[in-house]
Amino acid sequence: MSIVNHQIRLAGRPVGLPDRNVWKFTEENVGAPNDGEVLVKVLYVSLDPAMRGWITDRKSYIPPVGIGDVMRALGAGKVIATKFPGIAVGDYVGGRFGLQEYAIAPGKTVNKIDAPPEKLPVYIGGLGMPGMTAYFGLLEVGRPEPGNTVVVSGAAGAVGSIVGQIAKIKGCTVVGIAGGAAKCEYLSELGFDAAIDYKTENVFESLSRHCPKGIDVFFDNVGGDILDAALANLAMRARVVICGAISQYNNTTPIKGPSNYLSLLVNRASMTGMMVTDYLAQTPEAQAIMLQWIKDGKLKTREHIVDGLNTFPETLLMLFNGENEGKLMIKVAAD
Repeated sequence: MSIVNHQIRLAGRPVGLPDRNVWKFTEENVGAPNDGEVLVKVLYVSLDPAMRGWITDRKSYIPPVGIGDVMRALGAGKVIATKFPGIAVGDYVGGRFGLQEYAIAPGKTVNKIDAPPEKLPVYIGGLGMPGMTAYFGLLEVGRPEPGNTVVVSGAAGAVGSIVGQIAKIKGCTVVGIAGGAAKCEYLSELGFDAAIDYKTENVFESLSRHCPKGIDVFFDNVGGDILDAALANLAMRARVVICGAISQYNNTTPIKGPSNYLSLLVNRASMTGMMVTDYLAQTPEAQAIMLQWIKDGKLKTREHIVDGLNTFPETLLMLFNGENEGKLMIKVAAD
């Protein structure tokens, strides 16, 4: 009996926020894997701000998704057919499966997940790309030291919430910037020392108040005015980690760069971009450390799961409207 695969493909390049017209819903029969491949039933797909950059036709760290191609997405699922040694039918795996119900992937590009199916969302979020981005971005690029003041923008998001908790584990004072009272309250629940609501507060003034000796590490997920406010409050030899700039992704005008960049000169500070793919070889060790932190109650994760692949166009916009609470993902199918 043939299996029908439902997919979401890129129909055109968006201007501003991508609406439903940017996407095309298609279906096709599922084929069998060739030698070296596995066939995966996709159970969850990850929704990430980076998706907006992936559908823009400009030079970046990865080629853009082609018009007509299945939309790129990370996910987790169950192997239902395999021709790759070491991966068996019934194994749970993670990988770049795209927005579709079934995916054929090279076996060498997927990673086995030794966890029950109900734990797969954690391996997409806290133990997946967002968690690894937080871990390596903070520890390898930000290099916090005990007693440092660490500030995180987008602090209630999938990456930022993990960054702040790791900084607390490392003995730092942590200030988070988020939008709205509920998200700031969540930061308090996670153990942040202070939370700044950028929707109701003057960020520059609040940073000056909460960081009287300046910011030692600024982990930026937002860009724009918030980055400028942080640059104006740096401590001597501060480290600025550029992880993302979600405030700029849907601009219809040129991206706004930092106007306070001379603070880097005055404070002998550094500003460095980071990509989690630079640390793939170190990921298993980092996952083991973070899994132990979760078991010990030192690290909490939150997953925001929406049912149904067909909800993708609207669910993606939640990232840019600040509506998601934790790591946003879609549940594609039951196990």
